[in-house]
Amino acid sequence: MLKSVEQPKVASAPDYTAIKQKQQATWGSGNYAVVGTTLQIVGEELCEAADVNSGERVLDVAAGNGNATLAAARRYALTTSTDYVAELLEQGRRRAEAEGLKVNFKTADAEALPFADNSFDVALSTFGIMFAPNQQQAAREISRVVRKGGRIAMANWTPDSFIGSMFKVIGRHVPPPAGLQPPALWGDEKHLQALFPSHEVRAARKTFNFRYESPEHFVSVFRTFYGPTHKAFGALDEAGKAALEKDLLDLIGQFRRASPAGMVVPGTYLEAVITK
Repeated sequence: MLKSVEQPKVASAPDYTAIKQKQQATWGSGNYAVVGTTLQIVGEELCEAADVNSGERVLDVAAGNGNATLAAARRYALTTSTDYVAELLEQGRRRAEAEGLKVNFKTADAEALPFADNSFDVALSTFGIMFAPNQQQAAREISRVVRKGGRIAMANWTPDSFIGSMFKVIGRHVPPPAGLQPPALWGDEKHLQALFPSHEVRAARKTFNFRYESPEHFVSVFRTFYGPTHKAFGALDEAGKAALEKDLLDLIGQFRRASPAGMVVPGTYLEAVITK
């Protein structure tokens, strides 16, 4: 009698649609603008690195509350701001209106951008596209809508950064969906080269300093307003919340820079300009 041979199990692909629905709820929770606006300098520096000029067609992908959007519009570029969380776009719209800046806002998924091929001279993303669950598809999309010779400029937290490490800490308490690549891989130059074959990748590690009153103040702000941290705390019981808070405070202690007052924690990110 022949014995049946057990076939090896093939891992099923992640359910990207379900994952994105959860992500939308996560980023729509809290109030990202409280944290997002502190990162404005990154958008300004990214536009300088990309050499954004007046009259250029610029797309901000996964724009959040619009840091790179506003920076491009301040340079008189023809700017379109996109995100799949409508409330974040509304925050960007209010900021643009307050400054009298002309911006086109459109709700859009980074993995299915509603624009024709070669529609833009420059595409930007600051700590946004890196959170797309299907990294290869997001890279294909942002490249598709940029013309030949155009630039794709992005700022992404590195795997060894404070924020990259923070997501690892959160993941130990609230595991992420199975089968996804870590978002911080976008902060690795070799990974970007793999995501954008036949493109020219120019990248440099830069630092953004998180400045808060104290480590406890940082945790309180992120727990209350930053979607991923807000949702993580909400998913835990009281003992779990206390354990996560302790681990976050310990992490801050590892990265914290000596300063005469307040908390200063350097956050390393990769500033990349990719020419199509």
